[in-house]
Amino acid sequence: MLRRSLPRRPEARRILLGTLLSAIGRGLTLPFLFIYLTDVRGLSDPRAGLVIGWYGAVTLALSPLGGTLIDRFGARRVVLPSLLIEAIGTGSLALVDSTASAFGVATVIAIGSSAIWSGQNTILASLTADDERQRVYGLNFALLNLGIGVGGLTSGAIVDVARPVTFQAIYLLDALSYLTPAIILLTLPHVGHRLAAGVAGAKTGGGGYLTVLRDRPFRRLVIFGLVLTTCGYAQIEVGFTAYAVRVVEVTPRVVAWALAGNTLMIVLSQLLVIRRMEGRSRTGGLAVVGAVFATAWLTLGAAGLIGTGNALVAALGVVACAAIFGFGETMLSPVMPALTNALATDELRGRYNAMSSMIFGISGVIGPVTAGPLIGAADGKVWVAVVVGGCLAASLIALSLRPLLTAIQDGRPAAPAARTPEPTPA
Repeated sequence: MLRRSLPRRPEARRILLGTLLSAIGRGLTLPFLFIYLTDVRGLSDPRAGLVIGWYGAVTLALSPLGGTLIDRFGARRVVLPSLLIEAIGTGSLALVDSTASAFGVATVIAIGSSAIWSGQNTILASLTADDERQRVYGLNFALLNLGIGVGGLTSGAIVDVARPVTFQAIYLLDALSYLTPAIILLTLPHVGHRLAAGVAGAKTGGGGYLTVLRDRPFRRLVIFGLVLTTCGYAQIEVGFTAYAVRVVEVTPRVVAWALAGNTLMIVLSQLLVIRRMEGRSRTGGLAVVGAVFATAWLTLGAAGLIGTGNALVAALGVVACAAIFGFGETMLSPVMPALTNALATDELRGRYNAMSSMIFGISGVIGPVTAGPLIGAADGKVWVAVVVGGCLAASLIALSLRPLLTAIQDGRPAAPAARTPEPTPA
């Protein structure tokens, strides 16, 4: 299955290798930024939260500019400096010693990361054919999670709050990991150039983001993504953790095991899911994702009803929720970028991918802000009802998208052309 999921072109395979290596570095630091800023560098909890929120806001604000630059100058000229800026900013976290320096470093990291995801998706789209693109995006997501899992396990055995040098070491290693995809891209001089014909620097796309927003199928896909990620992805970091600890009353260690189970589910099942989804409706797959996410939250809600009455069963419910959610992710990860690039034109491909990545940024602001008050109402029952209802509503939106797509865009086999009857001899 792995061999079948690999892209045909060796350049795309090397890009995927860069994703894996940089993800290992990202996994080294991903779980520890808040702990590092508060317990090691002495920032208060509210200030550390503001720093992390500022990073998300700057990234979201700059993402549209990144898409425009990708279309105008090519993904290569945007991704390479972005990776360098990201490496400098991540390495500078090792030197943070005040709130002001933390905000400055977070700004640098946000500038770098604002165009990396959309740029890399654009590069992969240019190196893959329509019939393999969905498989490649799914494999890219599996490698990303595998790298983050390996990095997280490694840093968990290294870091020690009593020894700040251990945190400095993992941030420097993370910085070096961002250079690996940059080096790989430098060895591929013909990859990542501007896709649309014309003179570089000239205006392209006939309206830019306005043209993208006038694309009715893509607009419907964006609405689906906002509803699903607000009630799905955006709840994992805040809503899921808060409900598990405060309502189900499990320990943080159980939450850590649940997130590990989520990663394990993605790594083990992604290739199988990719294979099963070939030739099937993409909008149908998106509708199933909403139902799977809703099932995950219902499982967590059931664990909350059990609570301390049976601590073991409640803990298993929390772990099962994260694992079920991970299975839904394996269906969303190949379909969403594949459908985005099926709708995109070469002139506006960077903008399409930038808007698709902005979905996660917008929901990442809405989700955490609303999770706290909802969990505090009626022992979390209101929160469970809202996120389950939102995921099911996203499924209905996905089904409404199908009539707006051609069979090829939807990933279904095209209907055979009607045969012309042979003429009857006079």
